[in-house]
Amino acid sequence: MKAVIVCVSVSHGNTRRIAEAIARPLAAQVVEPEELDPADLAEADLVGFGSGVFTGRLHPRLRRFVHALPATRQPCRAFVFATSGLPEPGFRPFTRPLERRLAAKGFEVIDGFTARGHDTWLPFKPIGGISKNRPDARDLAAAHTFAAALTARTGSAS
Repeated sequence: MKAVIVCVSVSHGNTRRIAEAIARPLAAQVVEPEELDPADLAEADLVGFGSGVFTGRLHPRLRRFVHALPATRQPCRAFVFATSGLPEPGFRPFTRPLERRLAAKGFEVIDGFTARGHDTWLPFKPIGGISKNRPDARDLAAAHTFAAALTARTGSAS
């Protein structure tokens, strides 16, 4: 199985750390959107898309990348992941809009994952941010477990 993870991590490296924890069991390469030609995803069996959450939405660079993707001609499985200083509200998951966009492009979105991450967005900056020291070892272990479950569902890593 060939897996790729497209990740935007801009503030504290939170999302990159989660992406790398997910990548290990999948034997996946972690890349930024600008490092990948969207056509190259046609060769992947599983693609992860993730970023930090900014005012309730995934990063614009990731959203633009997904928007520019051509419709898939062959079934390709995908997952979406995110990090955020605040917990994900159950009534409005951070990942849902991107999952819908990917499904419209022909991806089979099989799962999603979120973790807390150190956040120094404007109102939290004066106090040093929230969710300090996150993602922590438990978050990284949860990301690893998530990826292992994906591997079990989609076939062994290459």
